[in-house]
Formats: sequence, C-alpha cells, structure tokens
Amino acid sequence: MLVNIHVKNMALIQEVDIDLDSGLNILTGETGAGKSIIIDSVNVALGSRNFKGFVKNEAEDALVELVFMIENEIQQKQLIDMNVAMEEDGQIIISRKLIKSRSISKINGETVPISMVKRIAEILIDIHGQHEHQSLLHKKNHLFILDEFAKDKLMPNMENYTKYYKKHLELKKALAEMEMDEASRNKEADFLEFEIREIEKVNLVIGEDEGLEKQYRKMSGGKKLISAAAQSLSFTSGEQSGAGEQIGRAIRSFSGILQYDEELENLAGQLEDIDHLLNDFNREIADYIESLTFDEEEFHQIEERLDMINRLKTKYGKTIEEILEYKEAKAERLIALKDYDIYLEKLHKESVICEKELLKYGKIISNIRKECAKEMEKQIKDALMDLNFLNVDFKIAFAKIEAAVTGLDDITFMISTNPGESVRPLGDVASGGELSRIMLAIKTVMADRDAIETLIFDEIDVGISGRTAQMVSEKLALIARNHQVICITHLAQIASMADSHYIIEKKVEKEAALTTIRRLSEKEGIEELARILGGAKITETILESAREMKELAACTKKY
Repeated sequence: MLVNIHVKNMALIQEVDIDLDSGLNILTGETGAGKSIIIDSVNVALGSRNFKGFVKNEAEDALVELVFMIENEIQQKQLIDMNVAMEEDGQIIISRKLIKSRSISKINGETVPISMVKRIAEILIDIHGQHEHQSLLHKKNHLFILDEFAKDKLMPNMENYTKYYKKHLELKKALAEMEMDEASRNKEADFLEFEIREIEKVNLVIGEDEGLEKQYRKMSGGKKLISAAAQSLSFTSGEQSGAGEQIGRAIRSFSGILQYDEELENLAGQLEDIDHLLNDFNREIADYIESLTFDEEEFHQIEERLDMINRLKTKYGKTIEEILEYKEAKAERLIALKDYDIYLEKLHKESVICEKELLKYGKIISNIRKECAKEMEKQIKDALMDLNFLNVDFKIAFAKIEAAVTGLDDITFMISTNPGESVRPLGDVASGGELSRIMLAIKTVMADRDAIETLIFDEIDVGISGRTAQMVSEKLALIARNHQVICITHLAQIASMADSHYIIEKKVEKEAALTTIRRLSEKEGIEELARILGGAKITETILESAREMKELAACTKKY
C-alpha cells in the first residue's frame, strides 16, 4: 500500500506531503489546480523518462518520494526474488531526484537503475489513465489475468506442467550436448579424463585450505613473532634492567619501612600483585616462544600444498566444494560419452515420455482456461455494460503455441465498443478514459484475486455522467474493499464514495502560483461535494444534496 507521497519543487508544487489510507482515496479540485501534477509526480518516481520541465524554474533540483508498506505475502515473495531488501516493518521507500537533464533513483536509500524501479512498480502499483504502468496494455499480462481468475482449478495441473517443462528443457539441452561425431566424443573424453585425474591426484579434503592458510600465515611470520616475543621477555625478566628485577627491588625497599607506617601495606600489596602477574606473563610468553619453533621443511610442504589447491581453484572452482562438484559433473559426462549409444537411447526415451506428459498437462490447462474464459468474458461484459459500454463485446482469443513456461496458449483480450464493429486487440484501444473504465471492469471481476495492492485511476470519469457515474463510483468502492484505490475525479458521484478525501488547490504567493494538497474533514468533504455540484454559488439546498449524497454513499458501501 502507498502510505505517503512527498513532492518537492515539482512544476507548481513547492512542497507537499500526503499521507494516504487504505480504501478509496479521492482527489478533487478546481480545473487547473494541478491535480495531474500529483499523478505525474508518482509516474516520475516510478521511472517515467518524460520529466523535462518538471523542476520548478527557480529550483536547482526536484524530489519525489513514495513510501510503500508491503503486507501482501505474494508481493513480499516477488520482491525477495528480486533481491529487494525491505525494512523490518515491511516498508519500501522509492525516491527520484531530478537534476536538470539527469536523475537519481533510490530504493531504501540505495541507488538503483530506473529499470529496476520500473520492475518493482509493476508489482506494487497500477496507474490507469496515463501511458505508464498500464499493465492491461501489455498482452503478456492477459494470460496472467486469466490464470488468476482460474487459479483454483489451474494450480495442481500447473505444478505438474511446470515440473515436466523443466525436465523437458534439461533433456533438450542434454540431447543437444550429445550431438557429436566419434572423433569429437573421443577428444572430449580424453580431456575429461585429464581433468578428473588432475583433481583426484591432489586428494582434496573439504576445509583443509582454510587450515593450511592459517598455518602458512603463522609460519611465514614466525621469525618476527619470535623476535618480538623474545624482546618483550627481555624487557620484563632481564637480570639487571628487566621490569621483574626492578619490581623486586621496589618490594624489598618497601619491606624495610612498613613497620613505620601501616598505610604503606596496601601499596606494598599492590606491588606484590604486580610481581605475581609479571611472573605469570614471563612464564606464558616463554612457553609461547618455545612453541614457535620454525620447521623449514614443514613450511615448504604447506606452501607447496596451497599452491596445488590454488591452481585447481583457478581452473575448476573458487572453493574445494566447487572443485569436487565439478569433478562429479565431468565424471557423469565421461560415463555418458563412453556409453554413448546406450546413454543417447536412454535420453530419447525419457524425452518422449516427458513430452507426452508435458502435452497432456498442457492440454488440461488449455481446456481449463477456455472453460474459465467463457465465464470471465460474461462477467467482464456485464461489468462493462454497467459502465456505459452499452453495445460492448468482449472476447478472450486463444492461439496455440509450442510448449512454453506458461503452457500451450497465447491469450489476447479482444473488445468492440461500437455496434457492428468487430472485436480487436485491447491494446489497440486509444482513449485513456475508455481504457481506464475497461480496466475498472476487469478489476471489479478480479477484485478478490489481484495481488497488486494499489490502483490509481485518472481520467476515469471522462465522458460519463448520471447513472454511469454512479456505477463507476460503486465499482471503485467495491475494489477498494480489497485494494487501496487513489482516484482523481470531477464527479460528485465518485467523490461521495471517498473513505479519505483530499483537495488540490492552487494559490498565488509572492506573484507565483503554487499547488497544495490537504485532507478534508467530514464537514469540508461535504462542502467540496457541494462545490462540485453547484459551482461558484453554494446554497443550503446544494449543501443538503451533498449531505444526502454522502449518506447514500455510506449506505451503498455497507453492502
């Protein structure tokens, strides 16, 4: 869910900070107040390349920051798969700073490329009414939408299909790798035998390199260690000038005067403690020096062993584990080359069985999709008719393809919005407002199935009024039960459904126009509805109509 939008020095905006809630968030305001700037700013943060002219004239830079709170498990998994680190509370902050002709994008403070921001945006948010992030325009998403609609029936079969598809790819790759003549096979076998022998003769043991490196470091610095330790011992235990001898003299000096002043006994005791500690230190450092005997032959053996291991690492893997895994893989490949005909026959048999199972589950999936597509077509068509598409026709076209990760089907949403007009691909629909209502119809049908939490609708009320506007508002409210919806509107019917209502205003300060945004109280929300209904002059009758509209909306949302 998008919980906060922060915009600074963007077009007419000096600085605004918007806290958003779940449910239906409505943005209204006078024409020209700058409503589009808010959505444009969100688009800029999410990777829009069209940001020239957005920075305020007198400003050096502009900033847009979006704060998302991720609670949906599907979204969390998708982001984890993309190696996107979320904060402990599930928060993700996406920011983009515009500096003249360049920009800097960050996710949770880490600079990232725009391409990554766009990928994350596709998971977190859908913006409808503009030409960015309109997932419905991308044909690749049509199959995903249908599969979401049919997922309860599809899931078990899809899991089996995926299993056989992965195996199909593995077998296809293995067969391709085995396509060679006898000379090539013998040449590769000889090389594999050489590599395997080279690794085996070293008799690698997992973890031994770490122990050897530790020994090598200690022995290579052995002379320095012995010298430093011996010098330290001479300072503390030397017969004439050592610290031990000097402390002994001090103790003897004290022992001759303790009878004259009892207060000196504490100091004498401290000195004796120091003497004991120093004696312990001298014994331990002497033992340490004795343990540092340097064996030239042992050092040479360790050095030679490490060189052998490191040579293998440069050729076969960064660790001993990787080297041994490499050897096992090459040993399997060698067996296959030695028993070429038997192995090839085995691969062909496995491939035939796998392909048979793959096609079986592919056909089952295709049949389920076609069955569910009929129901989905009906529901979307009904929803479109509610949204003033009176002569609409909606179809889901199927085309058969070679086995792919998604199955055997290519899906295209087809639509006709005018009588006598044949259906055509949805991506060809030109009108932004029309496309937004089509998406609204689909979102209504998918309300309980869609993983994308935040939906933004702009231009959704273009060309509609009366009963159609009322139906649009009811469908937005329906979607807002399971999603966060942000909608810019000019219509009172839609604005009355707001769970949270914001007004965008343009003010003039110091001869400069500035756009501001603020959340309305319940009383202010009714007054804003009255403004939309009545225009410049707001009478008590218009206010009463606004109150009644708000009450009716509240009743509608209960059902």
